[in-house]
Amino acid sequence: MTLSAWKKELTDLGPAIPNRVAYAAAHVVVKDESGESVDWAATDAQRIFLNRHGFGIAEAMDTAQRFDLGWDVAKTLIERTAALNLENGFAAGASGDHAKPRAPVELSAAVAWQVNFIREAGGLPVILPMPVLAAKQASADEFVQVYADILTASQGPILLHWLGPMFLTGLENYFPDDSFERIMALDTDRIVGAKISLLDASREISIRQGLASAGQIIYTGDDFHFAELIAGVGDQVGEYSHALLGILDAIARPAGLAFQFLSHGLHHRFLEIMKPCENLSRHLFQDPTCHYKAGIAYLSWLDGRQVNPWLPLRADRERDASHYQTLLDLALDARVFADSSAAKAKAKNI
Repeated sequence: MTLSAWKKELTDLGPAIPNRVAYAAAHVVVKDESGESVDWAATDAQRIFLNRHGFGIAEAMDTAQRFDLGWDVAKTLIERTAALNLENGFAAGASGDHAKPRAPVELSAAVAWQVNFIREAGGLPVILPMPVLAAKQASADEFVQVYADILTASQGPILLHWLGPMFLTGLENYFPDDSFERIMALDTDRIVGAKISLLDASREISIRQGLASAGQIIYTGDDFHFAELIAGVGDQVGEYSHALLGILDAIARPAGLAFQFLSHGLHHRFLEIMKPCENLSRHLFQDPTCHYKAGIAYLSWLDGRQVNPWLPLRADRERDASHYQTLLDLALDARVFADSSAAKAKAKNI
């Protein structure tokens, strides 16, 4: 079926109350080939586009090159996204990168400061992984203490982010032993859930089932298996995942329709739309997974949503021509473009 046919079917079905929360992690657009200057207007436009298709914005996350660009860019992104007053709201990554803390107590205070900053801006704070803890091989007790201190020094609901080493090197032993479970149990009212980005569907299912009794939820960050994880096996907490995904930046049109079908309980239609999107995502996030942002910017350019296919720090150079050609073919199959003919013509003339 085509996008227009799906839209007509949804019109015939009428409105439905959303039954999944979905945040799209949005990327950053640059002005020119140097990759040194952010195009703030175009970056804002990406967030408006995603909101228009039904998604909240996950701001200043890995998709926005957070670990490369640092706090100054992240702070501006958070402030600008907050000022957009988007209907579907936003979450944002909280780290300690504004303070360069050296001791655990300094790290906790720095992260707590960003948690409060995001909350005051109107967003849901997502505590990003702290690579320094993994680098120093912190024990489970040390992990728990750092997160406990963050909670003590901050206010309001938060999410935890468990990011795998395929996205950021050095995180192989993050949350050692039972530290994740102990941290999630510190305050089950304030820690509303976690974003899991481990590319391991069975492990995510196990985690979400384990947290269900406390009413805590999982936002899948699994860009390989998101369709089945979001669709789930039932309607109770622990039987499905919500979404906080970088791939949603690239597949907003079909995915926005798919989530509407899911709101009507039409799991088969959701999966029909999302499976080609998942095929696209598996290629876009192929090893080295950390370079996935190159494909997101490229597809946005082909779609006419930005005037160039480049990323800050020219991270787009990390993929070759063959990767981009396959990406185009899979994107056409997933129906991500407003004008497929224009996208093909643009790719041909690059």
